[in-house]
Amino acid sequence: MGAALPPDQAAQRQSGATLSWNDGFLLGFAPMDDTHHEFVECVAALQQCDEAAVQEKLAAFERHALAHFEQEEQWMRDTSFPAAQCHADEHAAVLRSVREVAQMLRDGAASQVARELAQALADWFPGHADYMDAALSHWMSKRTHGGLPVVLRRAMPGIAAAASDSSPQAGTFR
Repeated sequence: MGAALPPDQAAQRQSGATLSWNDGFLLGFAPMDDTHHEFVECVAALQQCDEAAVQEKLAAFERHALAHFEQEEQWMRDTSFPAAQCHADEHAAVLRSVREVAQMLRDGAASQVARELAQALADWFPGHADYMDAALSHWMSKRTHGGLPVVLRRAMPGIAAAASDSSPQAGTFR
């Protein structure tokens, strides 16, 4: 079904774990990496905010997601990215969910619905980034620089122990 998640990302998948940025999310296309860092910060803010700030943090996430997804979709249009529609469909589904939860909150639903959405986003993002966004990052790097991206990651707990000291395939360089 796919490669196993690195231990740091697998720990985040545990129910209730706050999404946090780590080098495992780096894809090698700097504008995308920067936007992904902001995505993680917005989701974490929604996960951690107090009750009074839930609607504000959800609105902030929606603003970020609109700009983030439009940026990626513009790259896909500009470069005739082959998997553009599938990728855009995932973005549209996320935005639909965000808007549905925002409406539920306006209609008086408990803030728990936003917390559940935040957890769903935290669960969704690593896989989306690893597959959909990594493919786009490779595509953009080939078009921009003529080759695949180079990603240097700091040694991360759990990964360094599993990797040989000199294996570039393991994702850790010393």
